[in-house]
Amino acid sequence: MLRYLFGRLRRGSHTLAYPRAVPALPERYRGRPALDRSRCPEGCRGCAGAAPGGLLRVDDGGAPALDLGACLFSPEEAAACPAGALRFTGDHRMAVSARDVLVTPTGEVELARALDASAQRLFGRSLRLRSVVAGSCGGCEPDLNVLGTVVFDLARFGIQFVASPRHADGIVVTGTVNPNMRLALEKTWRAVPEPRLLVAVGACALSGGPFAGSPQAGTGVPADLPVDLCVPGCPPHPLTVLDGLLRLLGRLERGERQQGGTEAGRGGPEGERMGR
Repeated sequence: MLRYLFGRLRRGSHTLAYPRAVPALPERYRGRPALDRSRCPEGCRGCAGAAPGGLLRVDDGGAPALDLGACLFSPEEAAACPAGALRFTGDHRMAVSARDVLVTPTGEVELARALDASAQRLFGRSLRLRSVVAGSCGGCEPDLNVLGTVVFDLARFGIQFVASPRHADGIVVTGTVNPNMRLALEKTWRAVPEPRLLVAVGACALSGGPFAGSPQAGTGVPADLPVDLCVPGCPPHPLTVLDGLLRLLGRLERGERQQGGTEAGRGGPEGERMGR
């Protein structure tokens, strides 16, 4: 027994210091996309057609914009611009409070706003969430599951996933919400006692993802369900989900408590373990 205890002390803690410090993510990590329109003076119409997914939009006047909610975070999306105007940064912070905020001319977004004071008093120290997999490819759920491991330890923030919507304060939706799952999602939502929260995670839940336009797939969370937090990604990095949840609960304000940001996508042993 003593040998076990001493060995455990030698290993130390494997839990991230987040949000006091942001771990270094590897160079291969593809975070928030950015668009430098000055590098493409002739417009982006050709690139919009060549880029997979719906990341790059062009309006009738030829003005480009990025839709982070439809971004697949694939290297092909950045490679579709021969001028190099489109790139992926190393910034994991992308969760926002409304779907339309994810459409941006440069890639910069207003990060998720905190709940009002009464909601923070109710959910701020104890938040229980029910996962609803509504027609997912299975990519987002492992990154939600990993939040419960010793590395991220979501429970230290008072946030846990529960088995029943009756015991939940809100739901986390992944997947396109295909026709076979829409009723199940609506029933689960109605089963959560009010007041309640809804978190949409991943490109599929926000826009239909790579399956958008297919008759067998939906276009994400239905418009008649109120979404409190939108987390883009395909799939989102666990830090992106965690950052959004903490901002929603008022634990983070404008990133003041985060040190050593990831804009440069720096590498390192810890980042290699967590990166894509």
